Amino acid sequence: MSQDITLAQFRRWLSLFAEQVQEQVDLLTELDAAIGDADHGANMQRGMRKVQERLQDPTATGGDIGSLFRSIAMTLISTVGGAAGPLFGAFFLRAAKDVDGTDAVSLEQLAAMFRSGLEGVQQRGKAQIEEKTMIDALQPAVEALEAAVAEGLDAAAALDRALEAARRGMLHTAELQASKGRASYLGPRSIGHQDPGATSAFYLIQSAAAALGRQAQAEES
Repeated sequence: MSQDITLAQFRRWLSLFAEQVQEQVDLLTELDAAIGDADHGANMQRGMRKVQERLQDPTATGGDIGSLFRSIAMTLISTVGGAAGPLFGAFFLRAAKDVDGTDAVSLEQLAAMFRSGLEGVQQRGKAQIEEKTMIDALQPAVEALEAAVAEGLDAAAALDRALEAARRGMLHTAELQASKGRASYLGPRSIGHQDPGATSAFYLIQSAAAALGRQAQAEES
C-alpha cells in the first residue's frame, strides 16, 4: 500500500515545518512588522521549537496520528502567542478527529484531514478567503488536494498541486486589503504587503509536500 502515509512521515512533516519556520523567522518578522505587531516570527519560532522538543520524545506525542496531532495542537496553543497559536492549534485538533488509533492513512483520508483542519481554522478565526489571512493559502491548497485526489493522482502529484495553490494564495494576499486582525486597522494601507499568517500556512503545506509527497517517495525508492 504505497499510497499510505505513515505516522513516521507525519512526524517528519512537523519536524520540517519547524525547521522551515526557524529558517524564515526573519522574513515572518519583517512581513508582520509591515501590517502587524512584528511578533509573528518570534511567536512561531518559539512554538515550533517546543514542537521539535516534543518530537524528540515519541512517548510525549503518542503512538498514533490522532494523538500526535492533539499533542502538537496543545503545544502550539500554549506556546505561540497572538492569534497564530489557537489557529494552528485548531487546524491540528480538527485534523486529528477521525484518525484516533491510526498509524497510517490513505491519500483520501489525508485530504479529509486537511479539510477538517481548514474548517477548524475558519471556525476559530471567523475568516473566509480573500480577507488577507492564512485561509488565503490554506483553502486553495485543500481544494487543490481534494481535486487531485478525485482525479486519481498519487500523493506526490497531489501535494505538488496543493503546494502550488498555497503559493499562489500566499502571494495573492499582497493584493488584498485586510479585513481581519490588527492588519485591518490599516485599511487600504495593508494592500501591497504579503500576509505573514498566509506565509506560515504556505510553509505548513510546503513541508507537507516534502515529507509526504515527492521527496518522501524519492527517499523510499
